[in-house]
Amino acid sequence: MERIGVIGLGRMGSAIAERFAAQGAEVSGWTRSGRQVAGIAPAASLADLVVGSEILVLSLLDDRAVGETLDALLALDLAGRLIIDTSTASPHQLCERAAAIAAAGARAVDAPISGGPELVRAGACGIFIGGAPDAAATAEKVLSALSGRIFGVGPLGAGLVMKVINNGMLQAYFSGLTDLLPMAARAGLPLETVMTILSGGPAGMPMVRDRLPKILGQDPTVGFPVSGLFKDNALFRAIVASYGLPSPTLDRLAGQQPAAEAAGLWEQDLASLVRLAYESGTR
Repeated sequence: MERIGVIGLGRMGSAIAERFAAQGAEVSGWTRSGRQVAGIAPAASLADLVVGSEILVLSLLDDRAVGETLDALLALDLAGRLIIDTSTASPHQLCERAAAIAAAGARAVDAPISGGPELVRAGACGIFIGGAPDAAATAEKVLSALSGRIFGVGPLGAGLVMKVINNGMLQAYFSGLTDLLPMAARAGLPLETVMTILSGGPAGMPMVRDRLPKILGQDPTVGFPVSGLFKDNALFRAIVASYGLPSPTLDRLAGQQPAAEAAGLWEQDLASLVRLAYESGTR
C-alpha cells in the first residue's frame, strides 16, 4: 500500500488515519494546530508530509481550511501525488484549483464520507468519489482500506454533491420527526414505542435504528454532534443554492438550530434532537 499522509487530525481525520494504520498502511499525519494522534507518525511540517507521502488525504473543517491547505500544497512539489479530499466542504474549492493541481503533475478527487468517526473506525462508512476515471480508480483502491461501500459517482465535485443528496435525505428525515413526534407525545405514545416501530419497519432508517440507545438516553456517547449537523446543513443549503435550486426542507431544519442551542444540545449526539422534538409535545 502507498504511503499515506493525512492532513487534518480532528474527529474524522483521526479516525481515518487510525483506520488506515489498523489496515497496515504506512500513515503519517499533519495538522495546522499541531495536534497529534497516538500511533500516527507526526510530520514536522506540511512539506515534510508531502515528501514522505504518495497519497495526501485531506480531512478539514470547512471551505476556508480546504482552500488555504490546497494553496499551501500547490506551493510544494506535488509531482506524482494523488490528493483525496474527504472534507465536507464546497466542491468548488477543489474544482477551482483542478487545473493548477494537474499542472503540478498531481491528480485529485473529492471523496466525502457519509458516517461519523465510529463508522470510519468500523470500516462501515460510505464514500462517494468524484474525479477523472484513472484518479478515481486509484483513490478507490486506497480508500478500500476504510470501507467496502465506495461509489464512483462522476466528475470532480460530484462526490460532494452525492453527499449533499445522501445526507440531505437524512436531515429531511430528522425534519419529519420534528413535525410528527410532538403529536406522539400528546397522544400518550411512549418515545421508545414510536422509535422501535419506526426503526423496524418500512419507514425506518438505519442511522436512526443504530442510534436508538442514544435516542432513548441509554448511551451518552457522541457519534456525530448536533453542531456538526447544522454545520453540514448550512453547507448543503449553500451548495444547492449554487446550482440555482431551492432547499425548503433543509431550510426548515436550519430553523431548529436556535431551539437546539437553547436546550444545550450543541455538542451532544444528533439523536438528542429526536428527544427534543418529542419533549416539545409535552409542553
